[in-house]
Amino acid sequence: MRKIFLAFSIVLVGLIFLSRLFYLQVYNNTSNSFLEDNAIKKVFDYPKRGYVYDRNNILLVANQPSYDIMIIPREVKPFDTLELCSLLKITKIDFDKRLKRAKNYSPRLPSPFVSQVSKNDFAVLQEKLWKYEGFFIQKKAIRDYKVNIGANVLGSIGEVNRSTIKKDPYYLLGDMIGKEGIEVSYEKTLRGSKGVKFIQKDRFNRAIGPYKNGIYDTLPVPGKNITLTIDSKLQEYGEFLMQNKRGGIIAIEPKSGEILSMISAPSYNPNLLVGRERSKNYTKLHYDSISKPLYDRGLQAMYPPGSPFKIINALIALEENTVTTNEKFKCNRGYFYGNRKMGCHIHKNPVDLNLGIYESCNAYFANIYRRTIEKYSKTDEGLKVWSDHVKSFGLGNYLGYDLKVGQPGKIPTPATYDRVYGKGRWFSTYTISNAIGQGEILTTPIQLANMTAAIANRGYFFTPHIIKKINGDSINRKYTIVRKTSISPEHFEPVIEGMFNVYKKGTAKYIQVNGIE
Repeated sequence: MRKIFLAFSIVLVGLIFLSRLFYLQVYNNTSNSFLEDNAIKKVFDYPKRGYVYDRNNILLVANQPSYDIMIIPREVKPFDTLELCSLLKITKIDFDKRLKRAKNYSPRLPSPFVSQVSKNDFAVLQEKLWKYEGFFIQKKAIRDYKVNIGANVLGSIGEVNRSTIKKDPYYLLGDMIGKEGIEVSYEKTLRGSKGVKFIQKDRFNRAIGPYKNGIYDTLPVPGKNITLTIDSKLQEYGEFLMQNKRGGIIAIEPKSGEILSMISAPSYNPNLLVGRERSKNYTKLHYDSISKPLYDRGLQAMYPPGSPFKIINALIALEENTVTTNEKFKCNRGYFYGNRKMGCHIHKNPVDLNLGIYESCNAYFANIYRRTIEKYSKTDEGLKVWSDHVKSFGLGNYLGYDLKVGQPGKIPTPATYDRVYGKGRWFSTYTISNAIGQGEILTTPIQLANMTAAIANRGYFFTPHIIKKINGDSINRKYTIVRKTSISPEHFEPVIEGMFNVYKKGTAKYIQVNGIE
């Protein structure tokens, strides 16, 4: 009985092995098994990255060819190291470091040895690379910026890092990926998909043709072209105006939320972050602690909004019915509360809503702000109502636009003052600076532009965005949805009239432009 059982076991184990071998060699030849075969070389065919146009179909970003020298460490045979170093324009020390890095990554998988070789160097290398086994040339595309503006918008591409490779198996060492601006926001749209070719090699490690006549090869899928909302001429003019200055300019089309220009100054030429000099140039820009050219002031810089914020307080007071358009307040060169004074400049007196706006009267807005807060029996309740109204204009939070950088700004709530003074131990006068856009309020330029767009629309806005069109695809639906403020439409007209008078006869009358209202 034991002999029969032993014989049966041997036969059974043999059948299992035979079945497994048959499966791996016959049925499973489409799996990763042939990828591990030393006689098969896997070569990626990189797609063209999508082009970028402005709203008037002016080409902003195209592609140019780039050549990476790739290495498979275990296939490297002895050769004249110094000659190759000379061809690659690197030192022997640098050569050894790159070889060690490639071996650490993988002895059998290709990795970049020298990235983004110029066309001239490529021509020389192509003729001599046969002498260096284990090295081959990988053709890719890098960006070709047709303009020297909009660096903060257009961004750049660079080599993918190891942490991204671990998260996303699509990327391999040496692949290019969006790093800033629209390149990172629309990376998957612009990049396309890689193709792959499997090359059969003979016993001398020479390529002899496609593996199985190329039945497993795939073609690359080009990235999609995108059209931005940016007007490149307006962007160029804005950057001209901001030369030797610091700050940001944001122009939004109120009826759509499209960003027409997005200037950050100081800026830089986007072509600096292309080619083999990218790393060196990026380091210089990154460590420029004086100009901070990589810091997008239009999206990231938070400032006290000052007088433009008074408009919000006027709208809230009208909505809360704590003031009428004709009601007047005295201004004795400022607003007095307790033994303190909020100063103001000389202008007509007394002050109604229209005059208060176009002369930017601090006393007027201090009065209506206090009335709004003190309308409620508890100060914290009044401030919460005020804070909620303010936030309905997109202030105090990320707007949800389609760029990866930004700041939420700051709109104070009752909790803000509870932390400072203690719960229930503060009053409206403690927060009076909010009346004139100072105090604890911080906003970004794009938030203020969006706030003004909401006023122009009489109470609603669209999420600001920089994408206008994607070839073959639609833009995110959220950019077409109306977002309403908490202010009723009828309260906007008297406020807009006051804003108009700022320009015609108020604090901005000296900057009028003929033919523009």
